Amino acid sequence: MDDVILHHYALSPYAEKVRRILGFKGIPWRSVEIPVVMPKPDLTALTGGYRKTPVLQIGADVYCDTDLIARVLERVRPTPTLFPPGAESLSYMIGPWQNELFMLAVYQVGTAAPVFPDGFVEDRAKIIEGFSLEKIVAEVGPQREQLRARLDLLDRLLATRSWLLGDAPSLGDFAICHPIFVLRAVEQTAGILEPFTHVRAWADRMDAIGHGTFEALTGPDAVEIARAATPADGLVVEPGEPNGLAAGDDVEVVHESFGKDPTRGTLVGATVDGVAVRREDARAGTVVVHFPREHYVVMRVGGSPAP
Repeated sequence: MDDVILHHYALSPYAEKVRRILGFKGIPWRSVEIPVVMPKPDLTALTGGYRKTPVLQIGADVYCDTDLIARVLERVRPTPTLFPPGAESLSYMIGPWQNELFMLAVYQVGTAAPVFPDGFVEDRAKIIEGFSLEKIVAEVGPQREQLRARLDLLDRLLATRSWLLGDAPSLGDFAICHPIFVLRAVEQTAGILEPFTHVRAWADRMDAIGHGTFEALTGPDAVEIARAATPADGLVVEPGEPNGLAAGDDVEVVHESFGKDPTRGTLVGATVDGVAVRREDARAGTVVVHFPREHYVVMRVGGSPAP
């Protein structure tokens, strides 16, 4: 197996989700620290435009979005599993609730401590509609109430079990944990969790998992690894594509609402839960970029998603 490479930065909550999954599974990995804000020339040489954090690389295959990355790491090392019986579908179904909890946590942290680096708000305003420091400040009070209500729900659930969806850790735990990581990482907001004893005990168990074994790698070296590698075989466009997509179509893939930086390439893989495009890059050579199906739009270049 080629090296597992994670492109991330230390304070990225979504990267923390993946770092802990790597630790949980005991997968050695290589760490590429990417800039917090654009430009990200080494990353986009691999992705073709996608700029969100984190991105997973295995040779010349590049995986975007933590939902897909979790599935890939489960395939790389099936045990211990992220999906105990009955947990897979529920883990993905709680995604929208997790994202709302995450945004509530970010608003509290962003107004309580100087954690946003220079240019962060301006950079994120380009990819999040309506995002501004003025909006964060104006909404932080009511959102503090919403955050407390959600933490109370989570606390009551965790009073009945050690892990979110049963007797063992699942992807659901890693998904919900990273918004808690945001609050705990900053001294000014850690006290928000004080009344929620079961959440704090669960978060301690998640912290104990750690990040596993890793070593540093530079961005240019990661790009060179892609250039020297060949994308994995076995991708197919399965029959039954709702909009008639076919292998060889020239397409763009973009998130439906967040980070509208499309990746353009030739469609080489499409299943009910994933899509993959092959692209050529002057630096990275031939790479295949993979996306989950949920929350992503696949558009024929010069056309629409439907025939």
